[in-house]
Amino acid sequence: MLLTKTQRDTLLTPLQAVSGIVEKRHTLPILSNVLLEKKGDKLTFLATDIEIQITTSAEGAEGEGDGAVTVGARKFQDILRSLPESAEVSLTLEEKRLQLRAGKSRFSLQTLPADDFPRMAIATEEAQTLTVTQQQFRHLLAKTQYAMAAQDVRYYLNGLLLLTEGKELRAVATDGHRLAYASMEVEAELPRQELILPRKTVLELNRLLADNDAPLEITLTPNQVRFDFGNVNLVSKLIDGKFPDYERVIPATLKNHLQVERMPLLQSMVRAAILTNEKFRGVRLVLTDGSLKVMSANAEQEEAQEELEVAYAGDSLDIGFNVNYLLDVLNNIQNDEVSFSFNDANSSALITIPGNERFKYVVMPMRI
Repeated sequence: MLLTKTQRDTLLTPLQAVSGIVEKRHTLPILSNVLLEKKGDKLTFLATDIEIQITTSAEGAEGEGDGAVTVGARKFQDILRSLPESAEVSLTLEEKRLQLRAGKSRFSLQTLPADDFPRMAIATEEAQTLTVTQQQFRHLLAKTQYAMAAQDVRYYLNGLLLLTEGKELRAVATDGHRLAYASMEVEAELPRQELILPRKTVLELNRLLADNDAPLEITLTPNQVRFDFGNVNLVSKLIDGKFPDYERVIPATLKNHLQVERMPLLQSMVRAAILTNEKFRGVRLVLTDGSLKVMSANAEQEEAQEELEVAYAGDSLDIGFNVNYLLDVLNNIQNDEVSFSFNDANSSALITIPGNERFKYVVMPMRI
C-alpha cells in the first residue's frame, strides 16, 4: 500500500521535530521508532520515551489509503537527510517493511506494529492554561536552564521549576552551587502552582521553540504539562519532588556593588579560563577602587591576569569562582551591562541586569 508520495522536506521537517527525544538504545525496541499515521492527506509523526511525547504532522501527504506503522527514527531521518533537497519520496508498506523510494534510490526498512506503540495518557484533571509567545518562553528558559543539575542524586535538581502565581510565571534552576531565577508577566490570572520540568523536556523545548511572536499554549495539570505551538504538541511528565526554597537562597542585603560592561568581562573570562585548573576551573576576581582583575593559575604554575577599569568604590575583595558558572550567565543574558553584588569573599554573589528585577543569578564562591 502506498502510504504517501511527497517532497523530502515534507517528511524530514516534522521527523526532526519529534526524533530528538528518541533514545538510540532502549530496553523497549519500539521506543527507538517513530509512529507514522496517515489519515487522508495528513501524515502524523509521534515519538515518545515514556516520559515525554512529541506529536507533529505534515499536510499534503498524497497516497492510496490510510494506515499506521512504526519505523526506526534515526535510520529514517538519516536516509531522508542524505537525499537531495528536491527529491520526491514515496513510502510504501509491503509485508511488514517500509519501502522508501526516491529517484533511483531504494531502501527497505524494518517496521513494528503501530498497535504496540506506547502512547502517553493525556491528563485532563484540574488543567490551567496560559498563552505566551514562543520567544518569551524561550528567553525565560535561556536565562535559567544552564543552572540545572545534570545527574544529581537529588533528582528534583535535574529539572527546572515553573511557578505560576497571579499574573506571573517564574522559572528557577539550581545545581546546589548556583541558582538562576527569571520571571515574566502573563495575561491570565493564575493560582499558585509549582511544577518541575525534567531536564530533557527543557532542552527539547529550547530546541523546538521559534524565536518569534507565534503563540505557545501551556496547559498545566498536577502530574503533566502540555505545550502546543505551531503544529507541535509536546506532553511531558513532571518530576515528583519538592524544589528547594529559592527565595531563601537569593541574598537580601549586599553592600558592595559593581556595574560592568558584559562583553569585555566575558572576553576577559574566556581568556583567563584557558589557564585554569582543568578540574576545578577557578578564577579570582580582585576588586579595588576603579579596578577589576580576573586572575587564574594552574598546576603547571602558568598564570593569566586580565584587568578592567570599572566604576567601583566598595571594599577591596579577592573572591574565587568556578569560571564556567560565570561564563554561563554572561553568555545567556543579552544586555550590554551586568551588575555584581557582594558582601565578602565567603558569601554568595548576586548577578543581576541593571534596571531589571525579573532576573537574578546567585553563585557560591570557591576557595582558590
